[in-house]
Amino acid sequence: MTVDFSLIPTVLDAGHVGLAALSVILLLLLIGKKGKEVVKEVEKEVEVEKIVEVPVEKIVEVEKVVEVEKVVEKIVEVAPQVQATNPDSALQLLALLQQEARFVDFTNENLSGFQDAEIGAAARVIHEGSQKVLREYFTLSPIRTEDEETRVTVTEGFDNQAIRLTGNVVGSAPFTGTLLHKGWQITHVNLPKISESHNTSIIAPAEVEL
Repeated sequence: MTVDFSLIPTVLDAGHVGLAALSVILLLLLIGKKGKEVVKEVEKEVEVEKIVEVPVEKIVEVEKVVEVEKVVEKIVEVAPQVQATNPDSALQLLALLQQEARFVDFTNENLSGFQDAEIGAAARVIHEGSQKVLREYFTLSPIRTEDEETRVTVTEGFDNQAIRLTGNVVGSAPFTGTLLHKGWQITHVNLPKISESHNTSIIAPAEVEL
């Protein structure tokens, strides 16, 4: 299709100018209307975007605190109660053994220069005198009544002062073993009375013959 540019008027009269202005005005109105519609559409989309809320699921972690009660066992070593001993009775017994058996003299003697027979004869005297003191002033009884070298049973709760365990001691009572010694315990003491002025530290007085 060819356009004949010769048909286009070269001179613009008032009618043509009016038509052109009217066309421009209509075009502007059309554009303005479309613009308002576009703005409204945009506002709707914005409102929709504002109204639509995406729910957010919150995860709350609860920390559980477990309190552990620690029980501390306090071990207290209690020292055994001790009482002061009166040495007078021990000194009195030693004096009696010296008096009846020459016990102190014998134990302080140097026996290297004596024959076995001589020592044996002296031991007999000491034995007889010591036996006399024990029988006269003390009552003795064995702790175990079984025969020595026999098998015995030590029950639970035994008195560790009265029975001493030796050898391979493992575990807890009851124990079974061989009785090596019956043990002795004093059930009665009958030492002679002494005066307050008596000096018990004198085991044997010095002897002077005139």
